[in-house]
Amino acid sequence: MRMRLVLCGVAVWLCAAPMVLAQDAVKADPKHYTVISENDQVRILRVHYGPHEKSVMHSHPNLAVVFLTDFKGKFTFPDGKTQEISGKAGDAQYEAAVTHLPENTSDTAFDLILVELKGHAAKSEMKSKMKSEMQSEMK
Repeated sequence: MRMRLVLCGVAVWLCAAPMVLAQDAVKADPKHYTVISENDQVRILRVHYGPHEKSVMHSHPNLAVVFLTDFKGKFTFPDGKTQEISGKAGDAQYEAAVTHLPENTSDTAFDLILVELKGHAAKSEMKSKMKSEMQSEMK
């Protein structure tokens, strides 16, 4: 009985490890992420990736992003899936909370500003997203 319990615990840890180990972008990757300003509502980050630079797995709450330069890259997610990404200088968009590993796939550097939301705005969409993902997995 004890062995079964231990094996179940190990299985749960292996499934949850990528999410648990993913951490704040600034702590996980200070080479690419710098805090410009912070208060109780938002944290503003300057992001810079050189050509073909790759980050580590990390997380962001809900955020707004402003692209300062054109860029091409790739996100790798904890489940191993990837997504090609690109943007143009001057574009801005909202992004839901995410855990990912970004990579600059181009021959040029890119820069952007991330405005991470705090408090209720940072968590509300993440909770509903997790709830819908759990419901779809149960079907």
